[in-house]
Amino acid sequence: MTHPGLSAGRLGPLTLRNRVIKAATFEGMTPGGLASDRLVEFHRGFAAGGVAMSTVAYCSVSSEGRTFRDQIWLREAAVPGLRRVTEAVHAEGAAVAVQLGHAGWFADPKASGARTMGPSRRFSPHGMCFPKAMTADDIARVTGDYARAARLALECGFDALEVHVGHGYLLSQFLSPYTNRRRDAWGGSVENRARFPRAAVRAVREAVGNRAAVYAKLNMHDGFPGGLTLADAIAVARLLDADGTLDALELTGGFTARTPMYLFRGEAPRRELAAVQPSVLQRLGTRLVGSWFLREYPFEEAFFLPYARQFLDAVRTPIILLGGVNRLATVDAAIGEGFALVAMGRALIREPDLVARFQKDDGHEPRCVHCNLCVPESYRAGTRCVLLPESG
Repeated sequence: MTHPGLSAGRLGPLTLRNRVIKAATFEGMTPGGLASDRLVEFHRGFAAGGVAMSTVAYCSVSSEGRTFRDQIWLREAAVPGLRRVTEAVHAEGAAVAVQLGHAGWFADPKASGARTMGPSRRFSPHGMCFPKAMTADDIARVTGDYARAARLALECGFDALEVHVGHGYLLSQFLSPYTNRRRDAWGGSVENRARFPRAAVRAVREAVGNRAAVYAKLNMHDGFPGGLTLADAIAVARLLDADGTLDALELTGGFTARTPMYLFRGEAPRRELAAVQPSVLQRLGTRLVGSWFLREYPFEEAFFLPYARQFLDAVRTPIILLGGVNRLATVDAAIGEGFALVAMGRALIREPDLVARFQKDDGHEPRCVHCNLCVPESYRAGTRCVLLPESG
C-alpha cells in the first residue's frame, strides 16, 4: 500500500525523505546554555528512527531572551556543540532544524541579568516583575538579534530555521491583545501588531537567503478570551504570505503564561509540575492555582486540524499540521487534504522509531497515552517518556 505520509516532501530548498518531522519540544539538556551529549543523542535517535527532520527546540536569539539560566542561546560558544547535533542527525539521513525565539515578557531576569522586556508594561507572573515596554530601538536591536542568530545557525549546519511566533513568546506577545496594549505603530490593528513579527521573519530570511528553509510556528488561537483569535491569526498568515519570506507555516495554539495545556491536551500533571519548580514560592503557587492555570483539555487525534484547515485556502504558503498526530492514517489523510508536512512530538518521544514502524506497514498502534509526564521530566533531568527505561 502506498502511503502519502511516507513519500518525499519539500520544505523550501530541502527535499525530505518523508512528510513527518519531529516538532520542537523543550529538551532540558543544555547545561550552561550549550549542547550536551544527551542532546546529540536525543536528536540522533529521532533521525535513526526515520523522521525526515528533527527540530532543536527553543534556541534564544540572545541571552536576555531566556526563560531559564541553562537554556541554550545562540552565540559563538554554542556553535561547536550544535554542530555535533547537526552532524549526528545528518549521519542518519535526516535534515535538522533549529527553533529561534525570544521569551520577551516572561524571560527570567535572573538568567541573564538583563531587564525583562515586552510589548507593554504588564505584570509578568514568570519573571515576577513589570517588564519594560520595548522602544523602537529595542525592537530594531532584537530584530538584529534574529538575523545574527540565523547566520550562526547556518554556521552550525542547520538545514531549516523555525521562527517561533507562538505560545506567548515575544513575537506572539506582540500579536496577542492580551500582552500588546500599545497605541503606536506596533499595537492596535492586526497589521500593527504583526509589524515586529514580520520584521523578525524578514531579517531571518535575508540573513540566510536560500541556503536554508525558513518557516514560522504561528499561533492560531491563544486559547482564552482576550487573546489572539482565529480570525486575527488568519489575517497575520495572509500578511506573512504576501511578504513571501516563508517556506511554510507550522500552525499551533496556546499561551504558555495562561493556557499551557491547550497545546498538549490530555492529562495535566499538576503535582509533578509543582514538584519541579525551582523555588518554594513557585512550587506553592503551582499547587494553589494549578487547577486554574493548568486546565485540562480532552485529547483528540489531530486536535488542531479543524482550525488548521481554515488556513489551507487562505494562503499559498505550505502548511505543516501539528497537534496530537499519532497515527499513519492521520498523516496520510492530512497530506491528502493538502498539508505539506506533519509535525509530531509526544508520540515520537514515546517511540523515537515510530516512523520506521510505520514503514513496515503492519498496522502498528502508537503507544503514547498523553499522560504528559514528559513535560515535568524536561525540568527535572531532560525530556523523556517515563514509560521508557532511564538513559544518560
